[in-house]
Amino acid sequence: MINFAKKSLVLALLAGVGFGATVAQAQERVYVIDQRDVVAKSGFDLCWRTGYWTPAAAAKDPAGCQCDKDLIPAEVCNPPVKAAAAGAAAGGPKPSGEKITVAADALFDFNKATLRPEGKAKLDELVGKAKAIKLEVILVVGHTDRIGGDAYNQKLSEKRAAAVKEYLVAKGIEANRVYTEGKGEKQPVTGDKCKGNGKSKALIDCLQPDRRADIEIIGTK
Repeated sequence: MINFAKKSLVLALLAGVGFGATVAQAQERVYVIDQRDVVAKSGFDLCWRTGYWTPAAAAKDPAGCQCDKDLIPAEVCNPPVKAAAAGAAAGGPKPSGEKITVAADALFDFNKATLRPEGKAKLDELVGKAKAIKLEVILVVGHTDRIGGDAYNQKLSEKRAAAVKEYLVAKGIEANRVYTEGKGEKQPVTGDKCKGNGKSKALIDCLQPDRRADIEIIGTK
């Protein structure tokens, strides 16, 4: 029953955009492929992604460098030998990226995933920057400090990233342009300078830089 529903969803997507890709192709690839084995594109020349798309999966897809070069490690799309041959042949608008780190206490209260008014103001600025370019994607990665269990912090970081996406979409950013991920407490920036394992105010204040959201805007000007 689950497989039937999944196949029906894929078929509906393909019918909606007018391409004859097979269900098997759509499941194997992270981009919609038509009957000519060509990536289907929108009117803005952007590749249609399937529900299996993530930056990591795009790096492994044959069309990844064509569709999402800016989200894939440089060595994957530009091996040293090929890079020299390519030279300065590339033309047209150059991709631009901007990574913005927003302290989570500006976006959320401690241990919360509900946006604060100050956080909304910061995201309004980000929306303005996104609308000033031909937006390709916004990556939102939520983080937490080490206080609390691993599983709890993972969920909290995912909820924070989702809250940012929900707000951006409400402000006019297309939902399929925003990719969210939670890293929990895995990527602290405080190192080992904050001592203790309790919930003292001193420790909470010291770990503040770890409670953050990394937001990256990628597009062309």
